Amino acid sequence: MLEKLETVEKKLNEINEKLCQPEIVSDQEQYKKLMQEAKHITPIVEKYKEFKTARDSFEEAKALLEEGGMEKDFREMVQEEFDTARDDMEKISEELKILLLPRDPNDDKNVIVEIRGGTGGEEAALFANTLFRMYSMYAETKGWKTEILSANETELGGFKEISFMIEGEGAYSRFKFESGVHRVQRVPETESQGRIHTSAATVAVLPEAEEVDIEINPADLQIDTFRSSGAGGQHINKTESAIRITHLPTGTVVECQDERSQYKNKDKAMKILRSRILESEREKQNAAIAGERKAQVGSGDRSERIRTYNYPQGRVSDHRINLTIYRLEQVLNGDLDEIIDALVTADTAEKLKAEEE
Repeated sequence: MLEKLETVEKKLNEINEKLCQPEIVSDQEQYKKLMQEAKHITPIVEKYKEFKTARDSFEEAKALLEEGGMEKDFREMVQEEFDTARDDMEKISEELKILLLPRDPNDDKNVIVEIRGGTGGEEAALFANTLFRMYSMYAETKGWKTEILSANETELGGFKEISFMIEGEGAYSRFKFESGVHRVQRVPETESQGRIHTSAATVAVLPEAEEVDIEINPADLQIDTFRSSGAGGQHINKTESAIRITHLPTGTVVECQDERSQYKNKDKAMKILRSRILESEREKQNAAIAGERKAQVGSGDRSERIRTYNYPQGRVSDHRINLTIYRLEQVLNGDLDEIIDALVTADTAEKLKAEEE
């Protein structure tokens, strides 16, 4: 581990030297890339400096204790310094192990979230809207921007499906554990007998794929235009501004009809398409690496039931980490940090275990 830390420290020094070179400063892309890299490794180097300070104190105190011949008071003081430095070294070592874990290269990216009403008809569509509102409010607390990419609304204001982008640094790192089946238990407004119904919605979380991440050959795309149709006949365009893009090699189909401009719909549809294809490639790679799935909190599989929202009991349960909290209203109003922090901690513990094995 110490060899690795020496290498990281050396790398940061090299980056800092490069950042002072005029040719790097004038190359915005290169400069931004180096700044980003420095930002990620600076906390490791700072923590390593703390470790070295503790190690020096430990070695100094150890040498004095081995030398002996000290007065009782001074010896007690040195012994105390020795014990403190040893404890500090142990604590910092554990923190460094976590900091040195391989980073998910997508963590800093914007995220595309797709929610689909599952079993439960209209009630499932209304629950999909509840989830969309929850995620939008969470994004707002982080100062992130939410933009709807495409939506298929129902008569009662639910969503058969909705895709939206959340723009903000680190958005993917906070949203990536939300993929899977979310289940709700509540009395629907349309239920006259007061019976509790269970319905579900599936959530897919994709890191935004930039053009540099994935190259799509225009010849592989079939682009169709059609007239938009809104729920209950609203927002119907008289022009063929809605876009359907089919990626022929993978059969991936994306529709977008939210904007009145064909160009804007095409742009949004391409964002979703790129991210879906990239995510599909990532899933194939993960499946190929047997240990990778093991070192994740839940597989991110869209058919895996991950969380239940129980209205009568005011309870939210995350089934992957056996976490139950009785703050349903706050959670649905975007207070998700307690759940997400617990998932991040569990994921880190799994990765440490896998690393040690």
